[in-house]
Amino acid sequence: MTLPYAIMIFITLQRISELIIAQSNTKALLARGAVEFGRSHYPVMVLMHASWLAVLWAMVGGAPVNMALLAVFAVLQAMRVWVLATLGRRWTTRIIVPKDEAPISSGPFRIMRHPNYFVVICEIAVVPLMFGLVWVAALYSVLNAAMLWVRIRAENAAYSPA
Repeated sequence: MTLPYAIMIFITLQRISELIIAQSNTKALLARGAVEFGRSHYPVMVLMHASWLAVLWAMVGGAPVNMALLAVFAVLQAMRVWVLATLGRRWTTRIIVPKDEAPISSGPFRIMRHPNYFVVICEIAVVPLMFGLVWVAALYSVLNAAMLWVRIRAENAAYSPA
């Protein structure tokens, strides 16, 4: 197995496991009375991320791997783990607002308001660039920026006092 495919297997398995965890957390949060926001844009976000993965799978082949960007990717994974560990059972891929609970303000949330989005922004660019796929990094960075414009507005509105 080549390094590009090993990286893609890692990313794919990571995303699948995150979806399983997110689904479990979402069910638990909703059962406790939490409310979902931004439901209408969620399928578009999933399609964008799935197509990013599909394009990468189709394009990486025997591409050389930029080892400096692989190191950046490794740091991003550590940041991702920090975000998920900080959010714990509140982490989900949807915008789920628990009843009577303030937004998390510890861990990476002390440093920035949306650290998971920062990680995703970086990954969407770094992973394709690691394989020399500049056009994939550019295209999906633009698509992700548009998605995050919608998503962050929905999330900020969901947590704003009524």
